Amino acid sequence: MATLQETIEVDVPVSTAYNQWTQFESFPEFMKGVESVEQVDETSLHFRTDIAGVRREYNAQITDQLPDRRIAWVSTDKPRNAGTVTFEPLGPDQSRVTVSLEWEPEGLVEKAGSAVHADSRQITADLKRFKEFIESRGIETGAWRSAVAQGEVESTDEEAGFAANAPKHPAPGASPSAPPHTPTPSPQRPAGVDPFIDDAEPSDPS
Repeated sequence: MATLQETIEVDVPVSTAYNQWTQFESFPEFMKGVESVEQVDETSLHFRTDIAGVRREYNAQITDQLPDRRIAWVSTDKPRNAGTVTFEPLGPDQSRVTVSLEWEPEGLVEKAGSAVHADSRQITADLKRFKEFIESRGIETGAWRSAVAQGEVESTDEEAGFAANAPKHPAPGASPSAPPHTPTPSPQRPAGVDPFIDDAEPSDPS
């Protein structure tokens, strides 16, 4: 099992850096080798990757998520991998992002790449692209502020206050008759729009 850890400092608030990492389907924007990520439901992901000519598909589960602090995941099939991304505020407009990853190289190409630290260089390059991506935008493409503990979704304090006054929407993949769920901000919400203001709510004319 290979173990890697890389860190980068980005010139955006910690909430902006964290919010962008919750938008998993945007990973191909800055992660070379990740062809696509499908958000199956709130904690389940499907990855398609092409790294050094080795194409793979696998599922992963978000096991732990705490807004502005960390996101942790584990694959549920091969290739085996698990990791954590942590977020640390360095000031009002600067934060530190640290990626810790464990993975099991398979086949000659992956094992050879790991032996010469190609995997470490890949993560470093991906973090640099993330830095360029978020700093050039200055704002996240979307946000999801629920917490996850041991794979189960929990509402945060900020969502609890919002949910008391906001209309309910079904969880991803739920039928219209399913129990209501705390609304989740849309990844497609335009930049500059508060992700916790529902479009259906009338604006205050004053």
